[in-house]
Amino acid sequence: MFFLFSVAVKMDPKMMIRPGWKPAILGLSAVFTTLVFSLLLAFALKRYASLDPSVAKPLPVIAAAQCLLSFQNVASVLTELKMIQTDLGRLAVSSAMFCDLIGICFMASAFAVLQTSGDYPMISVLAILVFVIFVLVSVYIIRPLILKSLSLVPEGRSIGESHITAIFTVLLVVGFISEMIGQHFMFGPMVIGLVVPEGPPLGAALTAKLDIPVGKILYPAFLTASGLKTDIFCIHFQGAWTVALIVFLSCVVKVGAVMLPACYMDLKIQESFVLGLMMNVRGLSELVLYNLFLDVEVLKPEAFALCVVSVILVTAITTLLIKLLYDPSSRLTPVRRRTIQYCKRGTELRILVCIHNQENVPAMVNLLEASNATEESPVTVIAVLLIELVGRANPMLIAHQSHRLLQPSSSRSGRIINALRQYELCNEACVTFQSFSSISQFDTMHEDVCRVALDQNTNIIILPFHKQWEIDGSIGSVNRAIQNMNAQVIEKSPCSVAVLVDRTTLRGSRTILNGQSSYHVAVIFIGGADDAESLSYAARMVMHPHVSLTVFRFLLLGSDNMRERKIDNNLIDEIRHVNIGNERFAYQEEIVRDSVGLAASATRLGGSFDLILVGRNHQESPLLEGLGAWIGCPELGVIGDMLAEPDFERTASILVVQQQRLKGKVMKRISKPVVIDQEPFHAT
Repeated sequence: MFFLFSVAVKMDPKMMIRPGWKPAILGLSAVFTTLVFSLLLAFALKRYASLDPSVAKPLPVIAAAQCLLSFQNVASVLTELKMIQTDLGRLAVSSAMFCDLIGICFMASAFAVLQTSGDYPMISVLAILVFVIFVLVSVYIIRPLILKSLSLVPEGRSIGESHITAIFTVLLVVGFISEMIGQHFMFGPMVIGLVVPEGPPLGAALTAKLDIPVGKILYPAFLTASGLKTDIFCIHFQGAWTVALIVFLSCVVKVGAVMLPACYMDLKIQESFVLGLMMNVRGLSELVLYNLFLDVEVLKPEAFALCVVSVILVTAITTLLIKLLYDPSSRLTPVRRRTIQYCKRGTELRILVCIHNQENVPAMVNLLEASNATEESPVTVIAVLLIELVGRANPMLIAHQSHRLLQPSSSRSGRIINALRQYELCNEACVTFQSFSSISQFDTMHEDVCRVALDQNTNIIILPFHKQWEIDGSIGSVNRAIQNMNAQVIEKSPCSVAVLVDRTTLRGSRTILNGQSSYHVAVIFIGGADDAESLSYAARMVMHPHVSLTVFRFLLLGSDNMRERKIDNNLIDEIRHVNIGNERFAYQEEIVRDSVGLAASATRLGGSFDLILVGRNHQESPLLEGLGAWIGCPELGVIGDMLAEPDFERTASILVVQQQRLKGKVMKRISKPVVIDQEPFHAT
């Protein structure tokens, strides 16, 4: 009872009632096509095959159960496979929620009949009507009462233990009422779980309270009890092949029933097949159902054992096939260059910024302002708010249209978005702003970020660093979940990506939006594609009238990769030529003998700069020999990690840039650079 309540709390009733046309069509096709076929097959076998009565009698019930689809099963398996944030995963979860609604209606009707043994049809009809009334009372009376009590809780405060105790007491009473009105005791608590308001403070608190007693104690105990009830030695060959035939053909029919409409939804045949496999997943919900059937003696021991074995085998096979046939990362592979360096002249620069908290905003705004949006080369900013999923277990990616933005006084998300919108308002003619919220667990959040970057054709993703500095220079907070997410985005990004190490706290949150402050930028250039990308970004920044740029190029004394050196020389010569006469541009070369000299020279920078750009990876060179052994944050690369160390007594923020990778490999570099979209600025 408590397990089904916790499952219901994690479900979104709005998505169950209004799933959208795609999940609705898929759900209806999967449920009713499988139901009709499996029942016809069961009645045919029951009539023409010689079966043991203990298997023949419940055969239609076993066949009908094959059409059911549980959100809990689908969500659990896809979460384990890290596919719940994929397009197919979202479609499967939405369809499963809609199918759960159909399944609840079916099972409520079935148990109303079973409670009266089918001998009194009018009593069964009355039990169904009373259950409908109970649902209406829960929606229109119990839910408003819960909302009213929650309105008395101050904003930002957690609910008291009295609320939790009251809800759990109501569950016990409702379970008793369910039995009294002719239903099974599990249906009442499930309905109450659906009407509980989503997310914090109540939904999240209830799931947290139930995690240990249900997830760590009752759940394993239930599985153990189910295993003890399963007597595989009572299974006979005749019953085994009959149930196996029904289960196998039902799975095949369900896959076909999903594939047919999915192909008309522009899904590939392989993706449609995988979606069908996802909707065939079995699990704990089926075990609960079969245990209930065993309790009311619908299933005999042999039939129960066959059903349990079928759940195990179908889940094992479908999970393995899904993992083998579907690679979510393949959809994130771009077909063209998405970088700043190779951004065509006169086209807009599309930047995706990830925001985790309010402290990320000032540095991001300064970086966006320094990106120099003009009418000839506008900037589109795609902001993705990183919100960890709590309460409901339905991962969502919600596009916030401008007229739907939350108000600053009511939401942290609203405050962040409005702060970013100040940048758009100050550059109204040449800046476009969009915002999204990634509401999911951090271990799958990178899928959202990469998907938005691919769909929005972004040139670069800006990620927040997982460490934040206090005003005295010490590290104030460390978020390992953000670090892991950054590493995943860097590995799978469909475009260039950068990590912003924010140190504006140490310098004071100065802004260049008002045009009264100068923004000093430096580039550490050693060579390679990533350094070229960082230099190309900086070359765009220096066209801003309040940004100055100094390029520090480090050369190894002696020989080097001549081809890479030539490409780097062409890039630097192009930028220097464009900035002839620009007093805000400076170029310095420094020849060093080894990595010690490089580290000593690099660590001297930072005191007079607001931002330092550096590539994440560099071509193999003795300049970096030995430095990688001490790296603490691999996502920053060797030089970026060295500059971001707390003992690096400088106040400059660091932007570590990685140019777009294709299938994990560095793209072939082009000799002719494309770096500047505007005419050079000439000092008078």
